[in-house]
Amino acid sequence: RPVLNSNANAIEMIGTFEQVYLDVAINQKEAYPGVTSHVELREQSMLSVIASMTPFSDFNQSPRNMYQCQMGKQTMGTPLHSYQHRSDNKLYRIQTPQSPLVRPQSYEAYNFDEYPLGTNTIVAVISYTGYDMEDAMILNKSSYERGFAHGSIIKSEVIDLRTVSREHGPKTFVFACVPSKSTGNLDVDGLPPLGTKLTDGDPYYCYKNLNTSEQTVSHYKGLEDATVLQIKILGDELGTEEMNHICFVLRVTRNPTIGDKFSSRHGQKGICSMLWPTTDMPFTESGMVPDIIFNPHGFPSRMTIGMMIESMAGKAGALHGLYLDATPFTFSESQPAIDYFGQMLTAGGYNYYGTERMYSGITGQELEADIYFGVVYYQRLRHMVSDKFQVRTTGPVDQLTQQPVKGRKRAGGIRFGEMERDALIAHGTSFLLQDRLFNCSDKSKTLICTNCKTILSPLLVKETEDDGNKGQSTKFCHQVICQHCQRRENILQISVPYVFRYLVVELASIGIKVNLEVKQNI
Repeated sequence: RPVLNSNANAIEMIGTFEQVYLDVAINQKEAYPGVTSHVELREQSMLSVIASMTPFSDFNQSPRNMYQCQMGKQTMGTPLHSYQHRSDNKLYRIQTPQSPLVRPQSYEAYNFDEYPLGTNTIVAVISYTGYDMEDAMILNKSSYERGFAHGSIIKSEVIDLRTVSREHGPKTFVFACVPSKSTGNLDVDGLPPLGTKLTDGDPYYCYKNLNTSEQTVSHYKGLEDATVLQIKILGDELGTEEMNHICFVLRVTRNPTIGDKFSSRHGQKGICSMLWPTTDMPFTESGMVPDIIFNPHGFPSRMTIGMMIESMAGKAGALHGLYLDATPFTFSESQPAIDYFGQMLTAGGYNYYGTERMYSGITGQELEADIYFGVVYYQRLRHMVSDKFQVRTTGPVDQLTQQPVKGRKRAGGIRFGEMERDALIAHGTSFLLQDRLFNCSDKSKTLICTNCKTILSPLLVKETEDDGNKGQSTKFCHQVICQHCQRRENILQISVPYVFRYLVVELASIGIKVNLEVKQNI
């Protein structure tokens, strides 16, 4: 990388292993004569592309800058402009991105305005309700309705009829459709028109068997509504194959909802906890209502002073119609950032410290404290509650253990582990423990012989009522008999976890018998 050689006063390229043994100063002020051999060309040279995108990163605690480096890659920003020419598995995009008012020099150098990440939002730092505790944030419902952070997911799905044709021979199926009630809005080519809105169970595509002329309609399976954005016909290199290979490009609308993740450019991530009506939001003397309410308890321990300065700078930039420079290491103790932006705010007729008097939207009374109020660039992250929520009432169970399967895609349950079990035991909630681990898991009824003390020996046998004609069975009674002691009166029905029955059988296979004492018939 290039550095300035102090002795030769020339730019020199140094290597990774070489710089360990060199004394490189960050700037000329910190260079010691006779000790420092090289000086960085710019103070920001040590920052990577992503790290240099954080405004005022020199005012933040180091871990917060690293969090932002990670979250900057997870934004629902603008990943590319060639949507119509690509078939990515999944792409996220935001509908109304904005250029940040406060930006470092490298932002323009890397031309990031072509791929914006978020939106300039008006943020009030106030603990207004209980809905902003623990990194939660309140969104203005009117801002949401006007399109704030609206986004979409672009998904691709490939349908290949050649996989279906393997059983019936090659070139058996093609996409085609004879319109009928079952085909819905499908065209004669068996595909939906562009712009069609698909809901779960709608006709998706239709293909025809060339040998039998039968047509099969496949239905859309998805929890979310989708819109057909594009349909691409795929083929071989020569273009001689039949129309039996299709790529659907679908757009799924994802507007902000409770549980979606947002983040400023300073590692201050938060969850949208409520879409609050504008009429109940706090407002300033000039009538401005914030887009986001940020809890002030997020500042002291995180020490993200850069976000506070960005709020002042964004407010000053909006007042004067300027993009303001937020390059790290620009300001110092002799030239403080708060003084520079405070004077800009004063020139615009606002408070020097970026605070304003606000009024409660619920009571209309003036709030006692001055509220920190400014413009911060917020990013919407791709972690959405629609992709993460997991719920199960009844569903598939494991064949072996008869317990609910795991996995969100399979409508499975969430594991109730050892620690959760210990917590319920410690609280003494025995009925809740029984409900979770027994009734809602793998409760099963089995038979036990109280004489032999085992659940393996009782056997269900058919007994026929004999009226002299042995060839005809007129009545079937389910009778249970113990194979070991040949008794019927000692058989009881008990409820046990199915996995326990499985364990007893496993132990029996290696010659270990499990004896059970039955005290009550359940």
